[in-house]
Amino acid sequence: MPLTVARPWSRSLDRPQGGLGSLRLLAGPRRGGPEPWAEHCDRLGGPIGTEIRRRSPLSFIEDVRQAGLTGRGGGAFPTATKLAALARAGRRTAVIANGTETEPASAKDSVLLRLRPHLILDGLEAAAKVVQASALAVVVPTELERRILVSALTERSGPSALDVTEVVVASRAFVAGEETSVVNWLDGRAATPRLQPPRLSARGWGNLPTLVQNVETLAHLGLVARFGPRWFRTAGTGAEPGTMLVTVSGAAERTGVYEVPLGVPLGAILAAAAGDPSARFALIGGYSGAWLRLPEAASAPMSRAGLRPHAGTPGAGVVHLLEPGACGLAEGHLVVEWMARQSAGQCGPCAHGLYAIAKTMGTLARPGSSGPNDLELISRWCGQVEGRGACRHPDGVVNFVRSTLRTFGEEVDRHLRGRCSATRSGALPLARGQFSRALP
Repeated sequence: MPLTVARPWSRSLDRPQGGLGSLRLLAGPRRGGPEPWAEHCDRLGGPIGTEIRRRSPLSFIEDVRQAGLTGRGGGAFPTATKLAALARAGRRTAVIANGTETEPASAKDSVLLRLRPHLILDGLEAAAKVVQASALAVVVPTELERRILVSALTERSGPSALDVTEVVVASRAFVAGEETSVVNWLDGRAATPRLQPPRLSARGWGNLPTLVQNVETLAHLGLVARFGPRWFRTAGTGAEPGTMLVTVSGAAERTGVYEVPLGVPLGAILAAAAGDPSARFALIGGYSGAWLRLPEAASAPMSRAGLRPHAGTPGAGVVHLLEPGACGLAEGHLVVEWMARQSAGQCGPCAHGLYAIAKTMGTLARPGSSGPNDLELISRWCGQVEGRGACRHPDGVVNFVRSTLRTFGEEVDRHLRGRCSATRSGALPLARGQFSRALP
């Protein structure tokens, strides 16, 4: 099956890099810059507002439900359910396009913002019309994406104008991508998760009922508005339809952002990216995700159902192929320490529990410095942290820690005996110098 890759750091986006299914989000011109408004309309059939005005909000929400579209930010929550909650608000609402992308191993949102801003704005406009929003915002990773979005909004003039209140560069802390953190940031507060109710569907940005959707989700929503649920389901699986953007990094010749149908085998993605055939491990889903063993997991479908037997999930579409010869335990410790530093420091399980876990993981990562009791301590602390944080950040770290210790169990045994199998560094992507807090 044919697959195409987009590299945000490459100047040759117009040159295909391989193939794996028909493109949707990344279809169209591949010149390395944003698709102009006129070309976007010519390619897809005119302004999206024309499509939305033809139907009632309830009928459009039903189309989204029939399409089976779920969030592409990592949680995979049904998009129709979130739209319906806002449509029932019965008063002014707000919609936020969330493109913070604070996951260091992901580049998908950045690519989409840089290449297809109007596709994201189509989805934002569709969502806004359905929930009768009076305030719209787009939150982006860097100043470059902000300039691209502002320029794209300027192109949509006259009847096609979209009244976006804010286009804002996000905080770079990991937890800043959580939806209540995004709302706090737009309200002029620190980009930290909200500690208590009410839900955003009741009160969010500017005290309005608020819908927060990942930019990739909104891009899909814009296409559903144009082509309908039956078309959307022509890719993916029956239970998990559509395509998703996947960022491939690590031991591969063609790293970058791929668009793949949900359910495609992991091995097909790695083959399209020219992954190193001697690589034995892949991190799936990002730094709240799980390690998979290769080649055993190569046939696993890239979907929630397909990865569940391997204790994995697609998450935000991260696939990192660990360099052959790298110590998975040592690389895993670097991620855990980084994630511990990303705590907002608002609750004890996260601020203190993750620090203790990271510190002991560091001891375990140094051959001969640890003992069997450290594994017991890490296991106990993971149990005490899980499910007790103000947000899902500590749960994600616990999931990653357990996966690291389980997958690299042989390496753990070597370290306890004072040895390590590593011959090189694994070079996992980490956002250096952007920690939200210092460890004690």
